[in-house]
Order: sequence, then C-alpha cells, then structure tokens
Amino acid sequence: MEEEKYYIGKVEKICKISKKTLRYYDKIGLLSPCEILSSNGYRYYDKNNLYTIPVIKYYKQSGFKLEDIKELIYDSNYRYIEENFNEKIHELETIERELNLQKKSIEDWYGLVKEARMVVDNNLCEVSVKYLDKSEMIFLEQDYNYDYVSSIINIDFTNYIEKMENAITGPVIIEFPSFNEKLQGKCRKIKIIQKYLLKCPLEKTVEFGGGLVVSCYHIGPHNKINETYEKIKKWIEKHNYKCEDRCYERYVVDYWTSKDEEKFVTEIIMKLINE
Repeated sequence: MEEEKYYIGKVEKICKISKKTLRYYDKIGLLSPCEILSSNGYRYYDKNNLYTIPVIKYYKQSGFKLEDIKELIYDSNYRYIEENFNEKIHELETIERELNLQKKSIEDWYGLVKEARMVVDNNLCEVSVKYLDKSEMIFLEQDYNYDYVSSIINIDFTNYIEKMENAITGPVIIEFPSFNEKLQGKCRKIKIIQKYLLKCPLEKTVEFGGGLVVSCYHIGPHNKINETYEKIKKWIEKHNYKCEDRCYERYVVDYWTSKDEEKFVTEIIMKLINE
C-alpha cells in the first residue's frame, strides 16, 4: 500500500508552518520533501517529514540555531547531543543572568521615575523623619568641585565598576563628609555610592541607612539646592534634633533621566544621632 503524501500547502495547514519556511528548510538541508515532481516542481512530504517538524520547532523553542538542529537531528550520537545540550544550558544561564541584571536595573529606574512624579505632583518638599533600611553600597572616594554633571554621570566611577566586573542599579548617591561644608561650598572630598548587583568584596562596600534620618526632597536645579539645605538646617534647630555631620544627596531624577533641570528631584538625607 502506497504511503500517503502531502503537498506543501497541506503540510502548511497541518503543521502550522509557512510554505516559505518549508522551502528554506529544504534549501539548507534541514527538511527536504520526499518527492519533487520534475514535471511541475510540486513538493510532496510523507509522514516522517511531518513528524520532524514538531522536533524542529521544539529545538528552536529551546534556543538552538537551524544549523545546530540539523546536526542534532541527523548526524548525532548520545555524546554529541549531551555535549550540545550542556553547552546550550550554560549559554542560557549566562543570558538569564544578563536579563535578570537588565530587568533589575530598569525596575529600579522605573521606581525612581515613579517616586519623582509623586514628589512633583504632590509638591513633597517638607522636611520629615523616616526610617531608612540599611543596605550595602559600592563606593569610590573622589575629589569634588561642585560640578554636578561630572559627579553624577561619573566616568571614573563607571570605569571603576567595569574594572571590578560588577554592575550597579538605583540612584547615584553622594556622601558629603560635612553638611555645613557642603552648604558653604567648602567640600572637597566625597564618596560616590550606589547599589551593586553582583558579589562584591566587603572592603569595597559601605553601609547606607540603617536608622532614622532627616529627609527632604529638592525639586529643580542643583544650583539652587542650598535653599533646601537652609530649610533642613532651620528645621533641625527648631526641633532640637542632633544629626551626624555627614549628609547625603540621593539623585532620584537627574541628568541620567532628563535634560530639563527644573524636573530634577534630589533627596537630601542626614542620619539622626540616638541619645
């Protein structure tokens, strides 16, 4: 009894695969019809051809390239398949790690944009006290000359992170050793700190947060940020609080996100001293 054959249009309908794709598979030797009529060029496929199509689709779903699929289907043994599968697993694990880093970075950035919109929409510029969770940050000590652009979009810090083969996420934060020196334009040393994503030596990290802090958002250009510093200073004096001398500027929205300095949102933070 002659085996049933299927013309290319029928295969397209049964297996949900385009005629163009079938012709390409034939061209590269991945899946060839069992018969091509010399009289009219019609292509016919048998059931073995049809059963190969889901296998090809599954290999493609698993991330294999067509040239690899051809070898795996037709010219392989167990050892060859095992080696290729193991190699593909390692390749996909690398891709997964990279995608997780990308996802985490964009999630954190998205969160900063939402935070800035909330601050601007509700004009949240009052001084307040809040608890700040402790986190470990990677840091780099630098000289400082009040050039905000070069400090925030920090080429040296970027190179430092790349040299350490690490990755960063979340807002850039600058630690100033003295609130008053920063306010008076006398600060000459800073720490650039930011959250890291990969394992980092402890000596390369610094603690941020972990207690009650005085916090106030500044909306607008950095060259007017002293207005917010003065507001914080008066508020602390009025409420008789004691704070650490150092302070932080946490850049919620800055040059990384917007060219419009009027839309910048910066959080100034000082850690309260427990008495």
